[in-house]
Amino acid sequence: MSTTFTMHDHRISEAVWVPSPHFDARPENDISLIVIHGIALPPDTFNPLPVLGFFQGHLNCSTDPYFEALAGVRVSSHLVVGREGDVYQCVAFNQRAWHAGISEFEGRSACNDFSIGIELIGPEEGPFTDAQYASLSGLCDALCQAYCISRDHIVGHRDIAPGRKIDPGADFEYQRIRPN
Repeated sequence: MSTTFTMHDHRISEAVWVPSPHFDARPENDISLIVIHGIALPPDTFNPLPVLGFFQGHLNCSTDPYFEALAGVRVSSHLVVGREGDVYQCVAFNQRAWHAGISEFEGRSACNDFSIGIELIGPEEGPFTDAQYASLSGLCDALCQAYCISRDHIVGHRDIAPGRKIDPGADFEYQRIRPN
C-alpha cells in the first residue's frame, strides 16, 4: 500500500509547507540519493511540532532539558513524515537541506550536496508505523521518478555515516518503500 504524491516546482503538492531557513544552494544540479532518518524530540515523544520548530530555528530550548544541547544547532530536512503519515516539507528539493552531516555514499562525500533527506517521526531505530511506510513509499515513488533516482539509492542515515548514526535502524523495511 502506498500513497500517491504529486510534485510542482520541487515541492510535494500534498505536503504542508513549513519552510526552514537552514538550507543553501546545491553546488551542482544533481539529486541522486534519498536518505531516510528517524527523529523524536525529545526521544520517545512522537510529535512532529518540536522537530519542525527545530528545523525552523524556533525550538524553545528551555522547555525540556534534552533541548539544551540543541541550542544554536542549524539543521533541516526536505521532508518530515509524522506517525499518521502526515507529510511536511521544509526545504524545496532543488535546494540543499542540512540533514546528513559528515557522510559518504559510493565514494562521494558531503551527501547533502546530492541527496534528499526525509525524517520519520519516531525512535531513531524504529519501529515506524504502517502509515509512515505508506507515505514514504509514495514519496520515494514520486522522487525517484522526478529525479531519476535509482531504487538502490534509497538508504538510511546509518548507511552514509556508519559508526556515527544509527537511524532508521537495522530492521528498517526498505522493500516497503523502494519503487519496483
